[in-house]
Amino acid sequence: MKTLELGCLCLIIPALLLAGSAQGGQKETNPVNSIYEFNVSRIDGTVTNLMEYKGKVLLIVNVASKCGFTGQYAGLQKLYSTYKDRGLVVVGFPANDFLGQEPGSNKEIAEFCSLKYHVTFPMFEKIVVTGGEMHPLYRYLTEKTTNPEFSGKISWNFNKFLIGRDGRILARFGSRTEPEDKDVIAAVEKALGEAAQVKVSPPAL
Repeated sequence: MKTLELGCLCLIIPALLLAGSAQGGQKETNPVNSIYEFNVSRIDGTVTNLMEYKGKVLLIVNVASKCGFTGQYAGLQKLYSTYKDRGLVVVGFPANDFLGQEPGSNKEIAEFCSLKYHVTFPMFEKIVVTGGEMHPLYRYLTEKTTNPEFSGKISWNFNKFLIGRDGRILARFGSRTEPEDKDVIAAVEKALGEAAQVKVSPPAL
């Protein structure tokens, strides 16, 4: 009887180990590999997927209401107004990670942006862009494995990521670079002029 029990254990344990290995392998082979895989919440609480913006050029910015760079809201709005009909979308993500410069609620932030800067570009709920509680979108934008060319920690409010029509990260600009800086405008215009890269499968033989 003991021999039979041991024989069963010898069969069961390797099977469990194999199952665990398969699960682990599945996690490793399914990394986030596109910006369009992220769900995000608009500032009014509505959940959306960034797939909604596929085919558009995005300028993703972590914003704050009580920062020395807060005046850049005006430049971001002007940039959006100038290029939105050609496919540019400025995307604002409020964050309170730097000296508590975004202390307000989502409702207060929305009212501030609307009343003071007449913001009409999409604003999203307040998130964390640094540290252990970093939003997955910003982990994707800042880690070297997913953004080898423009990786690195968010340095302050109003860092800017330019995303192409096909989801590629094309450029990154620091807080001190104004939205209407010639380098930003040149990068935006170049991105707007590029068609989304489409992967074409080879014809079947």
